[in-house]
Amino acid sequence: MSIAACAALVERGDPDRFLSAMAAPVPARRVLFPLYAFNLEVARAPWVTAEPMIAEMRLQWWRDALAEIAGGGPVRRHEVATPLAEAIRPGDVPVLDALVAARRWDLGREGFADEAELAAHLDATAGGLMWVAARRLGAPEAAEPVVRDLAWGQGLAAWFQAVPALEAAGRRPLPDGRPGAVRALAGEGLRRIARARHSRTAIPGSAAPALLAAWLAKPLLKRAAADPGAVADGRLATSEFRRRAGLAFGAVTGRW
Repeated sequence: MSIAACAALVERGDPDRFLSAMAAPVPARRVLFPLYAFNLEVARAPWVTAEPMIAEMRLQWWRDALAEIAGGGPVRRHEVATPLAEAIRPGDVPVLDALVAARRWDLGREGFADEAELAAHLDATAGGLMWVAARRLGAPEAAEPVVRDLAWGQGLAAWFQAVPALEAAGRRPLPDGRPGAVRALAGEGLRRIARARHSRTAIPGSAAPALLAAWLAKPLLKRAAADPGAVADGRLATSEFRRRAGLAFGAVTGRW
């Protein structure tokens, strides 16, 4: 039940977050890797079976594990749940429970009713994950809106990248996939990132590794705003050089 096991899971299933965590100091990785592995396990739970009830049971398993952490008693032994219990505090559980609940969207095919529902989903998933990571690394409670703004932009960029696969799986990931609507969504993501960066002094240096996970969000959203068709066509990916260079800059400077 080690951090290394969580890191291996993240490396295979969430390579961008893996790289950002590896750029963090070793003590920060003890927080980041269990959280990122938890997020990965929850995100893929609805997709490992075609049976909605079995997928629902997998999500409930994680809600039960979180309830054990909140209770302060023994926590089930598991390669992710055990390190997670050591990385977080009971007060983090409601945020992570909301993340698990939001993943129930993947069980259905009805799509989001409007952009407000999509926005809430991004906040519960990407926002909740980054906020717990930042809080555990020393971010004050007053910094939560800053963290969630940045995370929202990151979540939207990742969501845009997932659109082709979600559509191929029969889902309707965007309430309105027309170019104008995609451009407007990308613009909102860029505005939130800019607002977060304007308030970056609210985030202590110790918590910066949690926010480094958003290093790709701005270039991806800028591309989506300039070429909305790239979202549906799966053409948002940045070059490997730009990915590595942007991460290296953030790791060295502590800027996100």
